[in-house]
Amino acid sequence: MASRALTVHSSLTTTTFTIEGYRVVQTLGVVRGITVRSRSVFGTAIASLQTVFGGNITMFTRLCEAAREEAFNVMIAHAEELGANAVIGIRYDAGELMKGVTEVLCYGTAVLVEPA
Repeated sequence: MASRALTVHSSLTTTTFTIEGYRVVQTLGVVRGITVRSRSVFGTAIASLQTVFGGNITMFTRLCEAAREEAFNVMIAHAEELGANAVIGIRYDAGELMKGVTEVLCYGTAVLVEPA
């Protein structure tokens, strides 16, 4: 997905259902972003080597972070299509579709907010 400027500012995204200093003036509905990722053979081999030494498996950490960021950005784009300027109640979910293939879902409620 190409990078673009987001009109939903990051300060107007939250896991809570309120944003301090703002009030919701219109609820636009549920928005979601989904990405499906697979591990490469190369990445899996490096991650397997890292498990021998223990600690953070950086290859998988980077893969997970990239998948969450992509799903979040797709959700924001969906919110913007609806005319939202904020997203509240944000959550993530993930599931394995098949061995080595994972779906990451980011969802929330698109809203219009204004300063309180």
